[in-house]
Amino acid sequence: MIQRYRLSFTTGGLFVQQAPLIAECFQRVGSWKEVRSQMKAANLLQVRTAAAATRIGKEVSARLEGLSTAELEWLVEASRRDQAYLLWVAACRRYAFIRDFALEVLREQYLVLRRQLTFADYDSYYSGKALWHIELDEIAPSTQLKLRQNLFRMLREADLLSDQSVIHPAQLSPHLAQLLAARGKDELLIFPATDNDIQRWLQ
Repeated sequence: MIQRYRLSFTTGGLFVQQAPLIAECFQRVGSWKEVRSQMKAANLLQVRTAAAATRIGKEVSARLEGLSTAELEWLVEASRRDQAYLLWVAACRRYAFIRDFALEVLREQYLVLRRQLTFADYDSYYSGKALWHIELDEIAPSTQLKLRQNLFRMLREADLLSDQSVIHPAQLSPHLAQLLAARGKDELLIFPATDNDIQRWLQ
């Protein structure tokens, strides 16, 4: 039986500003339940309404739970670029739909030198997956558009896609490459990178 896609990434992008704050809070308290409680009580995310704080807090913490302790530590300390790459990793681990897109469309187009990534590429991917995932047909057209918009927003925030929709090669720092390589080659395939890049990161 094919596992249903989780499709709750309709807002917020990668949360590049908020996620390191939440990771730092987790380092202090050591519990995701306590992190969510503190985010709500102290308005850690500096959002206007309690409902928004709860929604964003749950979404970001759910993604960050997929990172290892070492990855969370690096998220707090890293450069802006590495932070965005790590948050792309977190999104791919949380959402198989995004991961499959990264593997089957983003990297594949980069490898065959089709460096422009368009909405048409996404729509073709979506239609193909909908043949096997009924949940993609069950959501409203407006939600479908939000998913597409937010996925492209994530790609741009991670600097994997330019404002002109040109795919940028990933430039992982040696430390981030080492962290991800420790979990195996598959962790690196979500980035636009050549096989030589992957092998270099694995060394």
